[in-house]
Amino acid sequence: MAAGILAIKRDPGGVLIATALAALILGTLAAVAWQARGLSGLGIWDWRAVRFTVWQAVLSAALSAILAIPVARALARRRFPGKAALVTLLGAPFILPVIVAIMGLISVFGRNGAINDGLRLLGLPEMSIYGWQGVILAHVFFNLPLSVRLILQGWQAIPAERFRLAESLAFTPADIARHLERPMLRSVLPGVWLAVFLVCLTSFTVALALGGGPSATTVELAIYQAFRFDFDLGRAAMLGLVQIGLSLAAMTLARWITIPAAFGAGLHETQGPRGPQGWRRGTDMLAILLASSFLLWPILSVTASGLPRIPMLPADVWAAATRSAVMAVSSALLALLLCLTLALAIARGNAHWIEMAGMLPIVASPLVLGTGLFILLRGWLSTDAMALPVTVAINAIMALPFGLRALIPAAQALRDDYGRLADSLEMRGLARLRHLTLPRLARPLGFAGGLAAALAMGDLGVITLFATDQPTLPLKLYQLMNSYRMADASACAVLLMVISFALFWLFDRGGRLA
Repeated sequence: MAAGILAIKRDPGGVLIATALAALILGTLAAVAWQARGLSGLGIWDWRAVRFTVWQAVLSAALSAILAIPVARALARRRFPGKAALVTLLGAPFILPVIVAIMGLISVFGRNGAINDGLRLLGLPEMSIYGWQGVILAHVFFNLPLSVRLILQGWQAIPAERFRLAESLAFTPADIARHLERPMLRSVLPGVWLAVFLVCLTSFTVALALGGGPSATTVELAIYQAFRFDFDLGRAAMLGLVQIGLSLAAMTLARWITIPAAFGAGLHETQGPRGPQGWRRGTDMLAILLASSFLLWPILSVTASGLPRIPMLPADVWAAATRSAVMAVSSALLALLLCLTLALAIARGNAHWIEMAGMLPIVASPLVLGTGLFILLRGWLSTDAMALPVTVAINAIMALPFGLRALIPAAQALRDDYGRLADSLEMRGLARLRHLTLPRLARPLGFAGGLAAALAMGDLGVITLFATDQPTLPLKLYQLMNSYRMADASACAVLLMVISFALFWLFDRGGRLA
């Protein structure tokens, strides 16, 4: 009790925000639970959605991890011009709006795409991107770069001295794989698989655009259908609890299968292994070429078809773009305010429960939070009035875990390096914020703000729950796709992609220059 009162006196802002955050998230979850009618409220199609959600997440994670191995190995042991740029581009899908990537995949793998054109020329049957195969393909597209980056870090963590020792002992490529590479992969792959599994477990936009129907509906999509089409709050609430249970089970699993690497420390040399020559060099370059084509072709395709039509977009698209940009910046600023206050409180030593409160959004999906807030607010606000503010608030809350991961280490280092000096000079309040905190934390703040703005700009989740006549740009793009105005949809996709990357760049650049 005394410790709690002391914490409140030292960090009233951090304690207040953490308490409000916990009350908001747990309150919406309680509202969801209150509306639930028990397990009997789930029908056979709901349980089929649960099975499909787990199945597609398992398969998507396995394919992403397996396909990433040869690409990461090739990047680790080959040197070529543009390698650094290619590795940087591998991070782009993380901030690329999901609906834009889906547009690109449809332009390549859809009925009138290049792949089906080639199959028709060869007299082979066409492939369909809609259904479970489209959901798996899109998930591999999004998560292959993430898997490559994580496995590549594992390769780069093997000390260079180990490779030089192996070379001096005349190890063959098979010997190196047996004694160095396979142990690393056994250490890294479970974590990679689990990270992708968690991402795919809460998939909504991909299932909305490419899935649907009895055989390709995820739990998130079933929540949307129960809320939006059937207005069955009890069923939506029960599905929300199932989604939370799946997330908690996956997070519990993470504590068991994350295995630390055991290669020991090296001299931190950046020189990686030298790749073997001959046919193995050809297979490495082929792996890089195929992965680059798979990732860049859809983006280049939608850019080429949509860029010339941007000036001809109708006025309602530009209005949606302006609305989305304002909402994204608002979400980012709100997320930064919450992240900075929480990170400073954690750095001052009130770490555990405040950090737990900041990580709570991982447990609940945006659709579950949106459903809970709708249940709580429907007696006071109309659906149209709550649509945009609720979307801004939930996007800011969902960005908190990413922002805190970037800010907490920097805030703790700031406290260790300058905390006592600032205290001795009695530098407090706005003076400390202006002259010490903001200049020293500008870079992580810029990165966290850029990430929050880009994710909010491309979000097509919560806004779909509300019937509003003020659509965001991702929702407008989805409406254009549904009305088969594909030329306008391509231009809208390029506009959305440009604004998302621009927002990320502006925040990140601003942090670097501050």
